[in-house]
Amino acid sequence: MVYFIPTPIGNLDDISVRSLKLLAECKTLFCEDTRITKKLLSLLKERHGLECHVERFISMHSHNEMHILSTLDKTIFNETVAYLSDAGMPGISDPGAALVRFCQEQKLAYEVLPGANASLLAYVASGIQTHQFLFFGFLSHKGSERHTQLLEVLNAPYATIVYESPHRIEKLIDELAILAPKRMIFAIKEATKLHERRFLGTSLEVQAQSKLANLKGEWVVVITPEIREGGSAITKEDILELDLPPKQKAKILSKLTGFSVKECYNTL
Repeated sequence: MVYFIPTPIGNLDDISVRSLKLLAECKTLFCEDTRITKKLLSLLKERHGLECHVERFISMHSHNEMHILSTLDKTIFNETVAYLSDAGMPGISDPGAALVRFCQEQKLAYEVLPGANASLLAYVASGIQTHQFLFFGFLSHKGSERHTQLLEVLNAPYATIVYESPHRIEKLIDELAILAPKRMIFAIKEATKLHERRFLGTSLEVQAQSKLANLKGEWVVVITPEIREGGSAITKEDILELDLPPKQKAKILSKLTGFSVKECYNTL
């Protein structure tokens, strides 16, 4: 059996009893980063008395997972095997999906355990009652692509959950303050950890709050949808007025209207 085991996103006590029992049985552990997993197991031994007997730690991340899966000795699956990402639920902005597909293709029994997830925690903590939400994950680092994605987020009809690193969180908040200054947002850093902090308000209000805060740590931002009377949050006219290359405008219009990028490009 292959188990996909969520790991704590901050507080070690968030590991489940079932997860500890399965980790004690494992002979092989696939890990996003073996160093982080070994440190986690050591901490779980100190805190919860975990006795591990892992014989093989296999590093498997987004850059090598296809190679690892194509060269595996499949006899390791005769015993209990687990996959752990560095923090949180495998497969959610983390590796893991390729191993799930591998199990499906090879007819291997597998199970995903419930557990810690930063996006769900942030959505509930926000108090935003949209009943529907979109998980976007990390925005692109690149300028034009990032701008296009951010406009998609702001035009979404649902609350949208975005992950951001401490290196770019100030940039994201500033971008939101410019593009949607009155939009309600919720931001949480270091969720479940000692220095967890939350920010709630309009983009401009959160921008002001963040200027006085320590921004170190991983962030989750929940962006509310904007409802305009008689139209969507961002209209076609808004997009046409943007100072962007025609190809970028066509991509955004395609997302907004449902027409192909080529069709939108020809209308510019």
